[in-house]
Amino acid sequence: MTLPDLPNQVTVPAKLDPNAAKRKALIQLISKYINPGSGSSIQFLKQRTWQLPMITLQQIIPNSPFVIVGGVATRLYMPERMTLDIDILINTQDAQQVYQNLLNANASKISNLSIPGSQWQLEDGTSLDVIEEDSEWAQNAIKSPNYAPDGSPVIQLSYLVLMKFLAGRSQDIADISRMLGSAQEVELDPVKAVITTYLPQALEDLESLIILGKLEYS
Repeated sequence: MTLPDLPNQVTVPAKLDPNAAKRKALIQLISKYINPGSGSSIQFLKQRTWQLPMITLQQIIPNSPFVIVGGVATRLYMPERMTLDIDILINTQDAQQVYQNLLNANASKISNLSIPGSQWQLEDGTSLDVIEEDSEWAQNAIKSPNYAPDGSPVIQLSYLVLMKFLAGRSQDIADISRMLGSAQEVELDPVKAVITTYLPQALEDLESLIILGKLEYS
């Protein structure tokens, strides 16, 4: 099978996008070996589940806006993969209030993260990573969530893709491709707009990942 041409890749200065070289190498590797239609069934790829722990975060953190990010957030946009922790994104200015709410709910702080934020263990044993961010994109993401079937605020697809580009892990790149592979054009437009605004040097990689993701649904 002949695969569609991927967008021409351009060299981006490392200081502007430190994950660019790793991301491009991964995309090239995937495009070399991808076999459309050989993976999961279409029925599975269209499956969406939502199984959060019994504790409702809105009850623990009632006074500060947040959105769920990370692996749990992907459940709204692709088939669920196993993840044992919950990640949330909060405004830096709300951090102290959030942490006090967690202490009031008998949560225990485990450690600080390598990025601004900290890891907690909730009363039921659930691991919670709290990510602090005060950038413009984070403020917009927190103010405009999507909502899960149980009412939990989840980061929009466009900002989730941005976060995963910024994180730059292999799993994040794979998540981007799978989420965008099932997205409709009306859902892709906001993603492209957010990347254009906040990480324009990743636009060509975004287009490549959309193509690769769509091939999985062939």
